[in-house]
Amino acid sequence: MLIGYVSDERYVALVDVALEFVNSIGESWEARSRATGAVYLDAPPGNYTVTLQRLGYGAKRSHVTLPTPGPHHFRLLSDGLSGYVWPKWVRAGEAGEFRVHSVEQYHLELWRYGWKPELVRSLGWHDEHGPRATMQVTPDGDYTQTGVEWNRVGYTSPTHKQFLAAPDQSGLYYFRIQTPSGLQFSFPWIVAPLRPKAPLAVLGSNITWNAYNSFGGRSNYIHADELPPTPTVNSRYDLKRYRDAEFMTWNCEKYVPLSFDRPEPFNHIDFEAQITDPIQGRQACHLAPAEWRLLGWLEHQSLLYDFYAETQLDDGTLDLSSYRALILSVHPEYWTRRMYDRVKQWVFEEGGRLLYLGGNGLNCEVEIHGSSMSVHNEQITGLDVEGVGGESRLALRHESEASLLGVVFTPPGAMTGAPYLVVDSSHWAFSRTGLQNGNLFGLKSLHMRCPGGASGHETDKISPSSPTNTRLLAQGLNPDEGGAHLVHLETPHCGGVFSVGSISWVSSLPVDEHVSQITENAIRRFLE
Repeated sequence: MLIGYVSDERYVALVDVALEFVNSIGESWEARSRATGAVYLDAPPGNYTVTLQRLGYGAKRSHVTLPTPGPHHFRLLSDGLSGYVWPKWVRAGEAGEFRVHSVEQYHLELWRYGWKPELVRSLGWHDEHGPRATMQVTPDGDYTQTGVEWNRVGYTSPTHKQFLAAPDQSGLYYFRIQTPSGLQFSFPWIVAPLRPKAPLAVLGSNITWNAYNSFGGRSNYIHADELPPTPTVNSRYDLKRYRDAEFMTWNCEKYVPLSFDRPEPFNHIDFEAQITDPIQGRQACHLAPAEWRLLGWLEHQSLLYDFYAETQLDDGTLDLSSYRALILSVHPEYWTRRMYDRVKQWVFEEGGRLLYLGGNGLNCEVEIHGSSMSVHNEQITGLDVEGVGGESRLALRHESEASLLGVVFTPPGAMTGAPYLVVDSSHWAFSRTGLQNGNLFGLKSLHMRCPGGASGHETDKISPSSPTNTRLLAQGLNPDEGGAHLVHLETPHCGGVFSVGSISWVSSLPVDEHVSQITENAIRRFLE
């Protein structure tokens, strides 16, 4: 009979895994996984301890009761190097536990990422007396919903708890891991201030980071609704996004949660990387490695800031009333309604100043449930999403983000890059740039996924939902009228919004003098 399937951390089927089933009285049966990862075995009903082994993967023990109500999903973790810190966002002085997966001893350091990465402290070498004892074990089943809970198995002794107090200075920190064989991995840690110190707050887009994180086999783009019944053998055969011409990522009735309690491989930054280096890779261009470019640039311009996670805006840790201005950057696509409504109230009723230095932002509503989040991709009243029948997924559930940002994402221009064309050079944003109407700027960019300029990757434009006083300052030259709209609008009580409408904007900050000057003009104006 079919017992279940064996897969790895990407939910890819594992063939020829050895499984030993032992019942409560010591009787044993052996099975091996087939090409689909399927495990078949005829054994009496009862409770079994199952030991799994395969070269290149960590051995583990599971517990099953036969017959199973449905196929049991055994999960193995491949040998390698990975890690994360938990919680992933804290305030200065609060503790985080580093959770590292390694099959050999490793050296750990904490770095702060400003204009230049700076070593904060060495955390020494880590190994254990037992063989491969620094290897982590993932749970069976769909742990994209529940979390990987590393440091749980075998970490019963207090001496195995690996906690670190967050530094006093707010910012983006990275743990760096290195092994004697030369493996390297880095992972981020958002440290907010214990109390507000600067007039400017910056949000890290950690909700978006989680939406794109596919560790465990699911993200909001791969198996967004839930894991399929069987593991992947070949993506081109098995994933609906490749084999089903009618498939849409956002057309399911329900979406199961995505846990924050997972490593984030896409946020890795090479140890040798410098802030002016091109950003390589499909995901790095719009996640934490790109956001680092903003934070480093701010410090290079002597602009003081406090750094927060988006989830700290949702839970109230970030008190907007303590700040003059707030920056959203790169790709803050997923927000809770509580976040949206609070920022809109702050901007339109309390005189807050919002700088939106990104693209495709605030486009989809999520809900936070402890260590996981639910994404509301589903259609409402039969309407389509992202520009077809409704301005965005947020618009279908609440209101268009253009009501706050002045711009909203539309598909034209996506996955392209281009410079901006000045259309209103009389605006203060162009002070000290020398730019005139008809001039181009933003030609230089570190964004290598969609090279070509500061307007790119995904772009936002003025819409019927934009406030009537939204002022167009410049427009990207992307094809099909897909260029980002650079806009400014003023709100009551001396509030304001400055939006660039492009994921690629921040990737131009360290290398394009016009993008740099325009951004500095906007920040200093909003801090007045």
